[in-house]
Amino acid sequence: MRGVVGADVSWFVRYAIGVRYAQGGGLTAERRAFREQLRMQAAERFVGGEENTVIACELRVSVRSVQRWREAWTRGGRLALASKGPASLPRLGDELFAVLESELDRGAVAHGWPDQTWTLSRIKTLIGRRFHKSYTIQGVALLLKRHGWSCQVPARRALERDQAAVAGWVRKTWPQVEPPRRRSAPGSSSRTRPASR
Repeated sequence: MRGVVGADVSWFVRYAIGVRYAQGGGLTAERRAFREQLRMQAAERFVGGEENTVIACELRVSVRSVQRWREAWTRGGRLALASKGPASLPRLGDELFAVLESELDRGAVAHGWPDQTWTLSRIKTLIGRRFHKSYTIQGVALLLKRHGWSCQVPARRALERDQAAVAGWVRKTWPQVEPPRRRSAPGSSSRTRPASR
């Protein structure tokens, strides 16, 4: 630690090894209740006059968290340390997600796309059209994952596939797109000395 000469830094080592949770941490109701319990334990220690570093070490949280808790506690007591609930509510609740699932079950063609493939971009557009809510592509992926959906790739070819058209394209169009391979002939591995092979 820069600027600390001869100071006891054992608390820092214990802190670095055993921090309970990172910034942002748990978002579930259980995690919020657990954190509130930690803040209440810290409040009991504030009354006892313990130092922030000792409280942080024993509760396995950062010293800065304990400092913020102490400031809130001095301004408003134990009520200031109570949980204020989730940071934000999901934009699509369970009842709206059930409606979204029924819309997805209708298929992409029913919503104006040329095939039955649901992509994250299409689902994002559907959410915007149907519910007037704005999501990012990553937000749509998290929303679907949270409700048990996963990425899927078709196991077999589409029924609409025309094998004769595919074979004709490979025979006629592909040779024009892909140049023919170079014939194997004696050559050189050097640009400057062609006869070095």
